[in-house]
Amino acid sequence: MIDLQLADKTHDEARQGEALIIDAPKALNARKLYIESYGCQMNFADSEIVASILLDQGFETTGDYHEADAIFINTCSIRENAEQRVRNRLSQFGIEKRRNPKLIVGVLGCMAERLKSKFLEEEKLVDMVVGPDAYRDLPQLIEQVGEGQKAINVLLSREETYADISPVRLNGNGITAFISIMRGCDNMCSFCVVPFTRGRERSRDPHSILAEAQDLFDRGYKEVTLLGQNVDSYKWKGEDESSEVMVNFAQLLEKVALISPELRIRFSTSHPKDITDEVLYTIKKYDNICNNIHLPVQSGSSRVLELMNRTYTREWYINRVDAIRRIIPDCAISTDVIAGFCTETEEEHQETLSMMDYVGYDFAFCFSYSERPGTLAARKFEDDIPEDVKKRRLKEILLKQQVTSLQRLQASVGKTVRILVEGFSKKSDKDLCGRNDQNAMIVFPAAENVAPGQYVNVVIERCTSATLLGRIAG
Repeated sequence: MIDLQLADKTHDEARQGEALIIDAPKALNARKLYIESYGCQMNFADSEIVASILLDQGFETTGDYHEADAIFINTCSIRENAEQRVRNRLSQFGIEKRRNPKLIVGVLGCMAERLKSKFLEEEKLVDMVVGPDAYRDLPQLIEQVGEGQKAINVLLSREETYADISPVRLNGNGITAFISIMRGCDNMCSFCVVPFTRGRERSRDPHSILAEAQDLFDRGYKEVTLLGQNVDSYKWKGEDESSEVMVNFAQLLEKVALISPELRIRFSTSHPKDITDEVLYTIKKYDNICNNIHLPVQSGSSRVLELMNRTYTREWYINRVDAIRRIIPDCAISTDVIAGFCTETEEEHQETLSMMDYVGYDFAFCFSYSERPGTLAARKFEDDIPEDVKKRRLKEILLKQQVTSLQRLQASVGKTVRILVEGFSKKSDKDLCGRNDQNAMIVFPAAENVAPGQYVNVVIERCTSATLLGRIAG
């Protein structure tokens, strides 16, 4: 289901403002760190790197910012309303800083480079601003703030992947984890700020990725999500036993899958121009690679896609969808959709709706176009679609997706599916929940012999607009 409240959210904003709590042992007399993360899964993975770096400096994390010695917001620049939420949050933290002048308040991540002067000088909301490639410098920056100075490092890197840092897992469930396989982005989509805030694309050493995945499995984790702005363009070149080796994403995916059939693999995000049949056949080959692909379409119009600099056409996208359906028939496909991009006509909006009908997305993150300063679209195109038209088109997209999402869930009723139990349902401690291969949430009555981290077979009996409901098979 797509809730109408998601109208102003992208998938990069679907998990906004979560305080992350470390699952590591408490250090005696440690300073306390509060991290609040906004935006995409990459930001959440970055927060785990920050926690690891600062753990070595004597910090433990806390879920209560009132007791923190340092407060960091890991930010997202995808949408204007995300920036406003961060400013509002910083104002709240400012109240706490007036009570505790030694409190350090910092902004991390994608907003840091673009808004550094505003945060530090004009609005004086923070003590430090740190970009996504400068987290190793945090101990020195914190020391600098302790000496009464403002601190800043927003330099982007062509090499930094944090491959040697073991992230501190912050979600605390001990079952699922993120693994960042690459950083940055070389796709210059005209509406997007990511290439300017995260820098050029670079892939992480596959040996370090496999070591991290193996360590997680050895510690009892049962699912990893491989993360990148465009995982399909992962490419690592190195030497192995005196010979040159090239590893692409399909090959990396296979290597991770071979760690254990009990380790479930997800990945995000794919780019339509780069996803290959080799990747699809790799997914088909291994049962532990989930049949779920996030394939952002953005628009169903080739002309609009060209303005967006997406580098594929409507026909190319359909070709990739057809390949997915042919090679992995039961694969779930999710997407991102932008309503009201510059100069979009009513006919082109209808092309987007018809694309949604053709694909039958299981889920979609839908939002109206919001101009971001510094992007190609902001420099080159006029944001000329009236807001009421954007809202109307967005509502039509959302309503269509609601219907399709429900239909896709209804198709599972009566089937028996294997799920990974993640924990208790948010609504009841008498029910457990977990996700199936297609990433749909299933809720079922708890049983004495079933615990989080186990795989179980569940018979789907019915569904709501967003959730499958069932019972343990047998």
